[in-house]
Amino acid sequence: MSKTAIIFPGQGSQVVGMGRDVAEVSDAARRVYAEANRILGWDLTTLCFEGPAERLNATDASQPAIFVTSVAIWEACRERGLVDEWRPSAMAGLSLGEYTALHLAGWFSFEAGLKLVAERGRLMQAAAEASQGAMVSIMGVDEAAVNTICAEAAEGDVLAPANFNCAGQIVISGGKGACERSVAIAEKHGARAIPLVVAGAFHSPLMQPAVDGLEAALRDTTITSGKLGVVSNVSADYHADPNAVRELLREQVARPIRWQASIERMVSEGYDRFVEVGPGRVLTGLMRKIDRSAKALNFSTAAALEKVPA
Repeated sequence: MSKTAIIFPGQGSQVVGMGRDVAEVSDAARRVYAEANRILGWDLTTLCFEGPAERLNATDASQPAIFVTSVAIWEACRERGLVDEWRPSAMAGLSLGEYTALHLAGWFSFEAGLKLVAERGRLMQAAAEASQGAMVSIMGVDEAAVNTICAEAAEGDVLAPANFNCAGQIVISGGKGACERSVAIAEKHGARAIPLVVAGAFHSPLMQPAVDGLEAALRDTTITSGKLGVVSNVSADYHADPNAVRELLREQVARPIRWQASIERMVSEGYDRFVEVGPGRVLTGLMRKIDRSAKALNFSTAAALEKVPA
């Protein structure tokens, strides 16, 4: 019997207009956006639907925007009976998407999740502005080679793996100078290096100020054991209890995202259908690179709502 897991995207999936077509056809989605505006005290809906892109792409705005849009699309799917059709029994999310997964798996409320995400985005934006950081995607080599590239390029700066996305695609993060040096060094090791357009060195030690700030917010958040298991980015294992959620979400900000290992954990348990819910198709693409035998479905637009998966 097929087993289904739901996966949620992280920062970088935002685009002006996201969620607008879904909200146009779904009362449930519109209610999510209206509730988000009330909780935040500002018009997130218009930012998602109309931009401007410069503001939407800022970390403190993109994180709550992606969280809310993902939840809105999920509620539109539920409204149409798709969630009942899928019968999911596990969830995961890439970086920010882990908060979406934890909310929809029942670990904390929408309001608590949105406030956490907004604070996380604010703290990470501040940490990025306080440091000269960058990120580079390294393609075509394994973890050992990436560690060598980081060691050679660092020259005393921070530089380390940040995202283990899939085989042959590892993102490194650290000081701007180290990231610039890594491009030529990666090519020397037979890799292709692509500098990323990001605000800072996410999932690296340069985010430590955000880790410290988030600890207080997590401590003050009501978290209870959810109805579905959620795989942690940090451990590639299921969250055990509310205290583990607090600790792993805190660590997640400055530690690597082990997405490939998280998906492989679920595949090893028999999950063979993965449904990406939220803006964009990043995780759907990664899913095909991690395990081609698993079925990957994507629900990011209103058109997808009309398709009932087999």
